[in-house]
Amino acid sequence: MRNKQRSALTKKISALLITYNEELNITRTLESLQWIPKVLVIDSGSNDRTIQIIKSYDNTEVIYRKFDTFAEQCNFGLHQLSSDWVLSLDADYVLTTALSHEIYLLMSSDAQSSSCSAYNISFSYCIYGKPIRSGLLPARTCLYKRMLAKYVDIGHGHKVIISGTISRLKNKIYHDDRKPLKMWFQNQQRYQQTEALLLKKTKTTDLPIQDIVRKHTFIAPFLIFLMCILFRKGFLDGKEGLIYAFQRLTTECLLYLYLHDDNSVSG
Repeated sequence: MRNKQRSALTKKISALLITYNEELNITRTLESLQWIPKVLVIDSGSNDRTIQIIKSYDNTEVIYRKFDTFAEQCNFGLHQLSSDWVLSLDADYVLTTALSHEIYLLMSSDAQSSSCSAYNISFSYCIYGKPIRSGLLPARTCLYKRMLAKYVDIGHGHKVIISGTISRLKNKIYHDDRKPLKMWFQNQQRYQQTEALLLKKTKTTDLPIQDIVRKHTFIAPFLIFLMCILFRKGFLDGKEGLIYAFQRLTTECLLYLYLHDDNSVSG
């Protein structure tokens, strides 16, 4: 059945992943992509088992590129592909069976898939593999026509710019990062320092309301914590909901500290 699915989608869709030391996550992601004819991985020098795991799947290809920015990694990957559509994922994203089926049907229908240029997909955030209801990740444009897409860097992240109409799929992606807490802290320190620099360089009049609050007050960490626990009912997620709320509280506290640390951020 898997080979028949791939054959039906040849030249129709490919998947694009950006990796660096993702041995704790990549297997779950690749398992959910076995129906895709080609999964292209742009790796920036992993020194764990990431490459070994990727090469154990018969629908994958790995290309090494020295990392400069996420957007440039993605744009490079797009130029290596020839499919009409691209499914762009992080190495800790897992497609549910329902989402895979939805995309497969979409790609199998020329009339339906030609009506839009891209599709946004929502997330279910996972803590230790358990989906929680309080995750704050916004929907992301993950499925798009290759020739109409270009990536740009924004803060510590990146986004794809699409020429054309963007719709939304019904089913969700699991965001399921299993890396150790120490690595999470290291990443958040780097991300929030970059975010603080961007906020300091941007005029207040050009910022959305949530970033104005983050830049000019001290209440953002507490608002985020309350939003996760109360308004998004994280208390119903048990220990995992509390852990997620403390994660978001920690990242906002780091951002506040970097915004007011003249030794690390200049604006």
